[in-house]
Amino acid sequence: MEEKKMIKVTVDGVEYAYPYGTPYRAIAADFQGRTPYDILLVNRDGKLCELHKVLDRDCSLKMVTAQDRPGIQTYERSAVFLMLKAFYDVAGRENVERISVEYSLSSALFLLARGNFTLDQALLDRVEERMRELSAAALPIEKQAINTDDAMDLFRKARLIHKAQLLSFRINSHVNVYSLDGFVDYFYGYMAPDTGYIRCFGLELFENGFVLRLPTQKDPNHLGDFKPSRKVFRELYESTLRSEALNASNVAELNTTISQGGATPLILAHEAMMEKKIGDIAAEIASRKEVRFVMIAGPSSSGKTTFSHRLSTQLRACGLRPYPIATDNYFVNRDKTPRDENGNYDFEGLGAMDVEQFNQDCIRLLNGETVEIPTYNFKKGAREYNGNFMHLSEGDVLVIEGIHCLNDAFTHALPKESKYKIYISCLTTLNIDDHNRIPTTDARLLRRIERDARTRGYSAQATIKMWPSVRRGEENNIF
Repeated sequence: MEEKKMIKVTVDGVEYAYPYGTPYRAIAADFQGRTPYDILLVNRDGKLCELHKVLDRDCSLKMVTAQDRPGIQTYERSAVFLMLKAFYDVAGRENVERISVEYSLSSALFLLARGNFTLDQALLDRVEERMRELSAAALPIEKQAINTDDAMDLFRKARLIHKAQLLSFRINSHVNVYSLDGFVDYFYGYMAPDTGYIRCFGLELFENGFVLRLPTQKDPNHLGDFKPSRKVFRELYESTLRSEALNASNVAELNTTISQGGATPLILAHEAMMEKKIGDIAAEIASRKEVRFVMIAGPSSSGKTTFSHRLSTQLRACGLRPYPIATDNYFVNRDKTPRDENGNYDFEGLGAMDVEQFNQDCIRLLNGETVEIPTYNFKKGAREYNGNFMHLSEGDVLVIEGIHCLNDAFTHALPKESKYKIYISCLTTLNIDDHNRIPTTDARLLRRIERDARTRGYSAQATIKMWPSVRRGEENNIF
């Protein structure tokens, strides 16, 4: 018998040898003792690979656990698959009309379930028990490529209509599906090799749906705290209802609407809803005569600048004279920008802002003085004064946007009654289908890549590299 060719594998700078065709899962098992968390994927020379794949070339490997973003995403995806299988087992496939993963909510996923069953905690307890049975059995999660037409037919029969609808727009002749003990589904992204990897989860009734509680990236072995904001939930849920009413609750429905010529009415309807909300806010500001500073905060690339301009238009319609100011113009010069623990510039912290200069300028404006407002040159990393003078008269308001605008430490010198605070974020997003959601953070990253390239001279790679720091800043300074 011919001896298998040995392949060089480098892990953490140390070279090892494995036979050609060794599954990555076997290699991961050799390094599992080095981490308290399950290895869910491997990163082979910069490319993520599922553990069922096999070694076929010399390479460097990095083990990926749920403490890594791709790992926690794999865990979440696999847990959803496990939950769906268990729900169908308990409720009966013929009784389930639709289960949809809507959005993330405080270390959990919020889901809606419709069908011929009573959604209560007793049902969820039975589903969770079934999930634990499937987890204990360590059943394989298998991936296979099937003909796209066959996949569409399979999903129609399983009453997963949106998946079939989505695939009808697909050009490729084949599609990868995952199967678990006879239950087949379509997921965008990698999966754990078997159900035994999914051990930390919980199901709870919440509002008119339920939540699948999950661990966090910081602590993958324990459930994250579930402390949802009811106000945030209401906004998310109302958006879901609006999207359903407009037949655009996910990409599958949106594609169908566009293909039938309904794109323009859909856009106009959403614009009208947004404009009404902005108009209501402007009317409330106009009713508070003492307000001189409208403070708009939100995470990166949520549309703060665009919103401030649209709000300004509505304020004018209410008889006020708004003047927009971006707090970005009060960044300290680049040589004074603080750095984070990794030695990178920390543009998100309050230390990156010239807080005192901002407060001095605002107080002078409040007192009726004329002030020259700076402009920050991001390409030079320096604040410049280009003759932009400002003076506040009766009926004038400053519309100020920036991530620190809700933080009283940033506006410490301004009287409380002179400030009107607004939080904005693109909380709602368009999920791909009922079981594949798009995190709002991903949508914001795409928006920031475009903006940074257009206005700040940053490459997409630079923005992506900076994104973890941006996210930490959001957690510390906003959320």
